[in-house]
Amino acid sequence: MNNSPFKLRQVSFYAIWLFSLLLLAACSTDATDEVLTPDAEMSDDPTAEDDKEDDTEDNMEDEQDEPGTPDTGAVTFESGFTLSESRSLTNLVLSAQEYNKFITGDGDLKMVSQKAYQYMKDDFDFIIILSVEETQPDDLFYGRSTPVQNKVQGLGGGTYDLSANYGSSGRLNAIIYMPRAEYIRNGPFLHEIAHSWGNKGFIPTTVGGHWGYASTAGQLGGFDELIDMGNGTYKGRLNDRDGFGTFANGGNSVAYGNLELYLMGLIGPDALEAIQVASNPVRGTTAGEFTADAVEVYTPEALIATHGARVPSAMNSQKDFTALAIIISKEPISEEKMATITNNLDNFSQQGAPDASWGSLNNFWMATQGKATFSFEVQQQTLR
Repeated sequence: MNNSPFKLRQVSFYAIWLFSLLLLAACSTDATDEVLTPDAEMSDDPTAEDDKEDDTEDNMEDEQDEPGTPDTGAVTFESGFTLSESRSLTNLVLSAQEYNKFITGDGDLKMVSQKAYQYMKDDFDFIIILSVEETQPDDLFYGRSTPVQNKVQGLGGGTYDLSANYGSSGRLNAIIYMPRAEYIRNGPFLHEIAHSWGNKGFIPTTVGGHWGYASTAGQLGGFDELIDMGNGTYKGRLNDRDGFGTFANGGNSVAYGNLELYLMGLIGPDALEAIQVASNPVRGTTAGEFTADAVEVYTPEALIATHGARVPSAMNSQKDFTALAIIISKEPISEEKMATITNNLDNFSQQGAPDASWGSLNNFWMATQGKATFSFEVQQQTLR
């Protein structure tokens, strides 16, 4: 962090508390609509955003499998809905009308999730819906995260549970939709997952649902170095480069930041770092530059005193996450497409670095510093 002197003001507990109340009052409790590009590295343009903030318990019932149901291999639930031989993804064939709703931003999430729960138990933390577009549809977001419930305290927002609306009996946390399956690898997949915990009002922001002009340096934006250029002008840098994203930082090329790890329950308050946040920031004309009335410092103690401790704590929080991947298409996807998507899902969930095809991109295990896992495998006992 650059040590150039700039104006820092300790924020009072009352100011943070008041901000949190105002933010929560302004937010919807229905959904978070996330819009960003997978190659948003060093982007400082929040205009592509379309966020609406805020719209587990396992079902332990152990039903018996139907006689003759194999433990491995592909499964046909019904015509047009199959589980792959690898059991890491499903393919749901939709009518052209229903499919086109998704690539214009109006897809019926509840229809898809309720279909899945007809044949599978409530064993997933996330449902990931992917279209098979070859190119990014015009005027469509690159990713959208729709919160379904939050039972975690201390994130800056309230608790809620809308899981029954989607066919879940209490396990499902969020539904993520991306129009291209390639975004599992390139991003914004890590970013959309991060929306399950932040930014729900934990720090002030002018970029709704994201970190904005703050020293968060994570999937939801922010810098890791701040230079005071004088006269209320600052420059944010990330990874030794001028510029940073206020709502995203380079797709899956960026790991989760310190604050994101804390909110995810992967580090405790003793590892949480103080956060710099620009007051009334205005973007400048060159990379990373902006003006602000001041730069405030939010200490871990002040943030936790305002929002309360995270419950469950890092010691007791969930570390292993499961997801159901549903590939939607207008006709059954080819074996080649199936293999490519399966490979990317396997790489994303690998407990270790992904293979060479991913280059320097992060999978979930890497992005969490090896502190959490993410699995797509559909277990035999999950099938109804």
